[in-house]
Amino acid sequence: MAHLLGAEALHLEVPTKTVFDSVTLGVAEGDRIGIVGRNGDGKSSLLMMLAGRREPDGGKVTLRGGTTIGVLDQADVFEAGQTVGRTVVGDREEYEWASDPQAREVIAGLISDLDWEAPLDALSGGQRRRVALARLLVQQYDIVFLDEPTNHLDVEGIAWLANHLQRRWPKGQGALLVVTHDRWFLDEVCNMTWEVHDRIVEPFEGGYAAYILQRVERDRQAATIEQKRQNLARKELAWLRRGAPARTSKPKFRIDAANELIADVPEIRDRVSLQSMAVARLGKEVVNLVEAGVAYDGRVIIEDVDWLLAPGERTGILGVNGAGKSTLLGLISGTVEPTSGRVKRGKTVQVATLTQRLDELEEHLQDPVRKVIDGLRTSFTVGSGSKAQDLTPGQLLERMGFTSAQLSTPVKDLSGGQKRRLQLLLILLNQPNVLILDEPTNDLDTDMLAAMEDLLDSWPGTLIVVSHDRYFLERVTDQQYAILDRHLRHLPGGVDQYLELRSREQSGSTASSSGSASQSTGSTASQAAGAARKPALGGAERRAAEKELSAVERKMERLQRDAAQARTGLAAMDQGDYTKLNAEMTKITAIEDEVAALEERWLELSGALE
Repeated sequence: MAHLLGAEALHLEVPTKTVFDSVTLGVAEGDRIGIVGRNGDGKSSLLMMLAGRREPDGGKVTLRGGTTIGVLDQADVFEAGQTVGRTVVGDREEYEWASDPQAREVIAGLISDLDWEAPLDALSGGQRRRVALARLLVQQYDIVFLDEPTNHLDVEGIAWLANHLQRRWPKGQGALLVVTHDRWFLDEVCNMTWEVHDRIVEPFEGGYAAYILQRVERDRQAATIEQKRQNLARKELAWLRRGAPARTSKPKFRIDAANELIADVPEIRDRVSLQSMAVARLGKEVVNLVEAGVAYDGRVIIEDVDWLLAPGERTGILGVNGAGKSTLLGLISGTVEPTSGRVKRGKTVQVATLTQRLDELEEHLQDPVRKVIDGLRTSFTVGSGSKAQDLTPGQLLERMGFTSAQLSTPVKDLSGGQKRRLQLLLILLNQPNVLILDEPTNDLDTDMLAAMEDLLDSWPGTLIVVSHDRYFLERVTDQQYAILDRHLRHLPGGVDQYLELRSREQSGSTASSSGSASQSTGSTASQAAGAARKPALGGAERRAAEKELSAVERKMERLQRDAAQARTGLAAMDQGDYTKLNAEMTKITAIEDEVAALEERWLELSGALE
């Protein structure tokens, strides 16, 4: 592959430390490189040095003659008074950019729902991010540098961006370097991973899953290096190989070695013990939403929501911004009252919410971390059964990545990621039994995300998660729901099914006439959707499919009731009789496996009938 960019003996210092010391790297045609590492270790600084935006203190960066570079910064900076259209296409006439297939695709995928003449000052953070991405991606570049491109994007926007970058250049051409904490995005887009740590940059072949495999091998060979990170990485690998089926084929090499590495790693969650503990803490009734709805000033936000939250349930909620996710969370927590239907909560329910606003830290901003945790409960139990252990708040802080030196740091001086972790600690130490996480991954690097996931694996209660981080959502929850057209819908097919439903919803709607860009790109999207539509079933085939679909739905409902009754029955059993507990859990697992098979058939039939 042809060489595009090289860096030789890069050295960088900041007032308090040396960030890089004699780093030598190369970027070639066809490279798609993800850059990972702890916050503060220099990922963005490395990206900006390679892009020519920051001068190193030593060494040099060389570029092949004629190579063009495009850069997306973390901050979305625009000229004052600019509109959406002028920012994206500049002074180019409509016939110029409209004749470019790549420009049309980018505009349709990122900003087709925005007013072409809207001032940028009136846009939300997510809308400004999409405009910044569109401004970059409508241009042709040999190398694209992206610094946290998924910030403020929803699940659909992240999926579109990954798909675009996969197809942007022909195979073996162009290059991409991306700094992101979104592990799903790294796996989808990248064929190489650079880990920034301890003043060096260590390259790995493949995306995030392959990087985890190689990192585990590296740590096993050097047993004295960071034992805690090794254990978390092995647990992460276990989920990657056992969990989401779509990811198990990502590492294209050493599959046998991966299986051997996780042979002695238990399942990420002890479902029997956690379910039993959740029922004991919550009882049979948690929060029941019955035909619940909320309307403000005559506008319906959500309606006809029927949802019976179970003890130990772990559910992810999906939906576009403004769909009503926060309203639904408010119904569960009690901060929002239904305007129709009703919400009933169990007597023992204690709901806690990890918000995006860091409210829990407001009263502690001037206090050192040590003082904050001194006033909390003396212990926190993690794990279950024979593996349960009590941790002090200090030990829990250490598990969440705090050093002993940071215990004397005032809360106001902590980084965004450190404040986020301290906020979660304060909530968990209050021992709630229903936990709501609203965008919990903000400001956290991949190692700290793994630490948070590890902590939640041993948390016994009902967990509700709203997150645009697809990896985190799939990792910590067992099922997903979406708010679509004001209604709550179960997603047997998970995030993939949600994206498919949203795609159909958008392709079936009338294109907006807010501007010429929206009109041209909207018709193109509709034509593409129409071309991909499958032929309809014949009369007899359709009737047979409808009949089978109805039978499948009835059987799924019956089996789900049986599983719910069996889980509730666990609480009444002798918790010391492990033989009976395991037998009952085997029965529940068999029911759930049958439900999963029926859900797959339900998806096939639903797709054929649409």
